[in-house]
Amino acid sequence: MIEREDDGEVAVLRLAHGPVNAMDLQLCRAVAEHFRALVTDAAQAVVLTGSGRCFSAGVDLHRYLDGGAAYVERFLPALSDAFRSVFELTKPVVSAVNGHAIAGGCVLAAAADRTLMSDGGGRIGVPELVVGVPFPRTATEVLRHAVGDVATRRLVMGARTHTAADAVGFGLVDEVVPAGELHGRAVAAARALATDIPPDTFAATKTQLRREHVERMDRYADEADGVATLWARRATDGWTADYLAKATGKARS
Repeated sequence: MIEREDDGEVAVLRLAHGPVNAMDLQLCRAVAEHFRALVTDAAQAVVLTGSGRCFSAGVDLHRYLDGGAAYVERFLPALSDAFRSVFELTKPVVSAVNGHAIAGGCVLAAAADRTLMSDGGGRIGVPELVVGVPFPRTATEVLRHAVGDVATRRLVMGARTHTAADAVGFGLVDEVVPAGELHGRAVAAARALATDIPPDTFAATKTQLRREHVERMDRYADEADGVATLWARRATDGWTADYLAKATGKARS
């Protein structure tokens, strides 16, 4: 599900889970496992990227609809844990967005310290509201850190996806680069963060910048039950199924 290839002191983690790297229970757990292991790993920095034409198309809606409330109960904590494992790693993390980064894929990319996106036709954004489900608090705080309160409100309430160039304006993407240069530029950016700044200084500063967001993730943990209730409801009332049918052009059997 996740392939690792080190480039010197930089660990390159590549999502490799189906054609669009959809986030299901297994992938979320794998992301958390890999990033938690990096806390004590010899790697000094990390690049997170995708395989194929997608960074990640977000939550696997087919798995979610098939699993219903029982799946939601296990999946939502794993999704939040995946986001937090990336967000809270004190080593430098660079996202190399090689294609679409939708919904949870967008949040995963935004959890990094720096986000580069290729100049192809990929789109990035958070259309959760039209899918019919609310954000977990963890996802909201990742976005608030990445782009600020105003841009978060516009992105979330707008519920659309955006081109790489437009995403720079929102602050979701730091730089748009030619597709053929994405890997090299991302590795160079991660290496610079690891070698141009003392690691302890980087870690302390990153922790300072993210502390309030992490505290809010914990403070509002009681929201999780309400979020899970709405996700379970959408799994059975037809709203999300209708959205998926429109998005894919295929009605569910």
